[in-house]
Amino acid sequence: MKNHTASHSHDKSAAFEPAHPVRFAAARKSTWMSIFINLGLTITQMLAGFFGKSQSLMADGLHSLADLLSDVLVLFANRHGNKHADAEHPYGHARIETAASLILGASLAALGIGLLIAAGMRLQHPEQVQSVHPVTLWVAIVALAAKEGMFRYMLAIAQRVRSQMLVANAWHARSDAASSLVVIIGIIGNLLGYTFLDLVAAAVVGVMIAYMGIQFARDALAELIDTGLDEVEVRAIRNTLKAVPGVIGLHDLRTRKMADNALVDAHIIVEPKISVSEGHYIAEAARAAVLKSHHVMDVMVHIDSEDDVQAKPNAHLPQRHLLLAHLTNRLGESLPPSTRIVLHYLAGKVEAELLIDTQAPLDTLRNKCLAITANDPYFRSIHLYQSGAPF
Repeated sequence: MKNHTASHSHDKSAAFEPAHPVRFAAARKSTWMSIFINLGLTITQMLAGFFGKSQSLMADGLHSLADLLSDVLVLFANRHGNKHADAEHPYGHARIETAASLILGASLAALGIGLLIAAGMRLQHPEQVQSVHPVTLWVAIVALAAKEGMFRYMLAIAQRVRSQMLVANAWHARSDAASSLVVIIGIIGNLLGYTFLDLVAAAVVGVMIAYMGIQFARDALAELIDTGLDEVEVRAIRNTLKAVPGVIGLHDLRTRKMADNALVDAHIIVEPKISVSEGHYIAEAARAAVLKSHHVMDVMVHIDSEDDVQAKPNAHLPQRHLLLAHLTNRLGESLPPSTRIVLHYLAGKVEAELLIDTQAPLDTLRNKCLAITANDPYFRSIHLYQSGAPF
């Protein structure tokens, strides 16, 4: 039994309406603020580092430039990732955020490695390293304050709207703040006469950038290959399903991440002889319970009448029309057309319930049915009922 919440009827030519307006607005506001701050920092740090002869400050300026480019990427992902589901993307466009995180992580890793290599090459010739200008220290302090403030602001918004992409961007700002602190230490050491410390700081900044990028890329890649939720969350979802009235068992519980949400598949076991409509009701109740209690985008619930996780005991049994033809052949007569027939496929056999609309005695037919079930390869039992009798 599949349950999909997404609607595919949205017109692609219609005006853009985000699937999550609050998250979209928060992401757009915080990202635009980050763009303006990083643009100012990039220009200031690069100019101050170049004219002040500070390699570490220039490296930090490149880090701010990477932030600026990633902010633009976040804006793109935030808009396109918030589109409603459509025929080509029945689960929505949330994975665009994941792809953006992967691109951001890979870019940061490449930038960090490049800065590390450049600093390492310059350290091979320490005699060429020059003393930095004192103004670079003040620029680095301002950058540290701006980035730390930006981190706290963006993280608060990301946690409020529960956006993985915004959390990643916030921690990227924190990595910038940490790198600015390293730059400050390197510049102070250079001003105290240890000129090589400016290059060491540049190398450390490169390592920090690369490490953060590898983490982002790893997490995004894990999601793209359908990594499941952590064990604690899976256990919590399992307990939620088991607590639903009518659910007597559970197996084949599977999860996978979808940006800030998750998709859940589950097989629940119900009493084998309830009606289809009651089984559907229980499945809907189970689905609603998971959606209410967990950060889940959608749930697919499959109804099982018995635990078939190890084997499929009923796979060899004929379908209904073939089974009824077999029954007619064994009886040597056709059942009345108004007969209501309920079949229960359980443990490799079929249990049949026949509600016959007749006042005639059923003793002969009942004896035939008993004889059939004594040696039939398909039927375990055949119970007869007359209209008006308990069923």
